[in-house]
Amino acid sequence: MKLKKLRQKIDALDKNIIKLLNSRAKITMDIGKVKIQSGKSIYSPERESQVLKKLAQFTKGPLKRGALESIYREIMSAGLALEKRTVVAYMGPEASFSNLAALKKFGTQVQYLACNNIADVFLEVERGSADYGVVPVENSIEGAVSHTLDIFAESNLKICSQVILDVSHNLLSNCPANMIKRVYSHPQVFGQCRIWLQEHLACAELIDVSSTTRAVEIAAKEKNCAAIASLLASRVYGLKVFALHIEDSPHNITRFFVIGKHDPVRTGMDRTSVLFSIKDKVGALYDMLMPFKRYGINLTKIESRPSKKKAWEYYFFIDLCGHQFDTKVKKALSALDKKCVFMKILGSYPVGE
Repeated sequence: MKLKKLRQKIDALDKNIIKLLNSRAKITMDIGKVKIQSGKSIYSPERESQVLKKLAQFTKGPLKRGALESIYREIMSAGLALEKRTVVAYMGPEASFSNLAALKKFGTQVQYLACNNIADVFLEVERGSADYGVVPVENSIEGAVSHTLDIFAESNLKICSQVILDVSHNLLSNCPANMIKRVYSHPQVFGQCRIWLQEHLACAELIDVSSTTRAVEIAAKEKNCAAIASLLASRVYGLKVFALHIEDSPHNITRFFVIGKHDPVRTGMDRTSVLFSIKDKVGALYDMLMPFKRYGINLTKIESRPSKKKAWEYYFFIDLCGHQFDTKVKKALSALDKKCVFMKILGSYPVGE
């Protein structure tokens, strides 16, 4: 009898929750109309950041912040789909880590477009087939995803947001472990699992493919082979899990950028990414970085890439704390622009995580 009464209370609460969610959805649709009429982007990373931040202030428990964020991710995903048909491109196929990052950011209610490679993600957003794209930019073990950085040098798309994904690699196969002769995965993944592979599959051939999901597709069809991929990939493609968490470091994190055509507004907790090139002379890079020291701006990342236009000519990518329209950041970037050969602000976006 007591259980029945408790369940009746749950039913009454569910009825109110659904009523409130539908009321929220109607307001969300009105917001979408206002955005479309004013030419604003449907996806607002700054608003998303505000909503998620408030969850920690509103909750008194027992639900933890992570659980509430997961719930609200789907609520916001449903709202985004109601405002406008929203398409998000990612490097596929389904169940790749880029797919997982896209789901973490946009939820399950928007439409997804799987692309063959990172360049195609940029292309689909540029030509309007997708509203946003999700691309990997760096891993905590293997460093920068150089191909993403190279494409930014040519693209006019903006960084709208970032996603931080805890990456766990798993050995998947449908054959006995002692019969595995080939292992398929993405080259970055092999780099993140070097020690485990050397200890357990030293005689197996490691074969690079375009994505972890492509690796699973091959392993599902070929004999005597395995793939390193996500647990989601094992469920989607029907492979058994032979070993969990085979990454060499327990702190294996990949950072992804959400790319689009609009600049987010300031939130007060922002990061700015900049691309620039310098003259080939002694002390040139030191001179470029001096404005940031002068204005007290923290740089969180610096990466160099060959320009591919001239031998020994490089682009530099930097991440800095603050928004491009913050007074001190604006002054520092202006000073940098006067000294370098080329400069492009790739975007200012909420730090979020």
